[in-house]
Amino acid sequence: MYRHATIIAGLEIGTSKICVAVGELGAEGAVTILGVGQSPSRGVRKGEIINPAEVEAAVRTAVAEAEQMADVELSSVYLGVTGDHIKSLNNRGLHRVMAAGNEIFPEDVADVLQNAKAINLPPENSVIHSIRQHFLVDGQGEVTDPVGMHGMQLAVDLHVIHGNTNRLQNAIRLVRATSLQVNEIVFNGLASSLALLTPEQKELGALVIDLGGGTTEYAVHHEGIIRHSGVLALGGDHVAYDLAYGFKVSQRCAEKLKRDHGSAIVTESARGRTLSLTDDHGLEIKRVNAEHLQLIMALRLAEIFEIIAEELAQAGWLERLRAGVFLCGGGAHVPNIVALAEKIFQTKVAVGHAGAVSGLTTALNQPEFAVAIGLVKYSALRHHQPAPRPTLWTKFRDLIRHLMASVR
Repeated sequence: MYRHATIIAGLEIGTSKICVAVGELGAEGAVTILGVGQSPSRGVRKGEIINPAEVEAAVRTAVAEAEQMADVELSSVYLGVTGDHIKSLNNRGLHRVMAAGNEIFPEDVADVLQNAKAINLPPENSVIHSIRQHFLVDGQGEVTDPVGMHGMQLAVDLHVIHGNTNRLQNAIRLVRATSLQVNEIVFNGLASSLALLTPEQKELGALVIDLGGGTTEYAVHHEGIIRHSGVLALGGDHVAYDLAYGFKVSQRCAEKLKRDHGSAIVTESARGRTLSLTDDHGLEIKRVNAEHLQLIMALRLAEIFEIIAEELAQAGWLERLRAGVFLCGGGAHVPNIVALAEKIFQTKVAVGHAGAVSGLTTALNQPEFAVAIGLVKYSALRHHQPAPRPTLWTKFRDLIRHLMASVR
């Protein structure tokens, strides 16, 4: 089927699944999700590729499924990245305004942004995102456009997300091996935020937590801007590891216990109850305590939330989450996960849904598709970045250039 509209796609290479979302970019940046594809992930551990051949095969399967559903053929994707090598920091750049009358011109803005990007990163790391915060003019903060203002010193804050260059390149090379081009790499935590949060929630203050199989990404938005982000090398797989170790059963059996009887808090119905484990022939091989199962799960999931809460408290963001906490990823399906998160973060918590786009309702309502859909939303924003607003200085400069050209 031939389409005149722009087709955009996002690819998430996760620890438990490979997911592809295909969208159609309409007028004024509106996005409609046309199809999704997924495949069980093999060869990925804690969000990082350890067996390229297995991952490549899974990517091809997920891409083919998404293409068939959307009735398109993909040539490029926006690639989500994660892993505990990904870090973030906030950096401030300073610039002395030298123009007569201390008027700030676009050139001053360009200089201060360049200064803010001069960061001493580890030599093996590269910048993934450099996200502009607010400007400050002579210490006056929350300035969105300083051009035309007067001040002696111009400053700007950037939120910088960076990661190990070789590990990022490994993911890019793998995708290119499938004949797809990588338009850009995007931090998964940023992508899921784009999928779930409304402008109002970003303004009020919101935390998005993506509970994946091998990693947990998180991002804080406040006053419309991403302020803090990070990755934990902990996820749903670690819950299953704990169960396998505690009950001395296989990883496969532990996954089934987690899925069929798990909970993020110990429920009354689990107290005093035992569960029968059977083999492939239906014969009982073991009995386990349901209360102990849920307690093991609750402790591991609480640890993940507590690490994030402590970090945000130290950074001063925990008390600013007026819109609350939003959960996504496969871990958001765990029964009572919202109740556990509310207990730890002491604010309202909800399982997030992709409201920033339209299209397949079944995909939009599934929290495990948040990253892939957010990658499509990120692509749409890149396609529809507004052109810089002409300032008095640029108008004056262009007029001078026009007059000089006419004199010649």
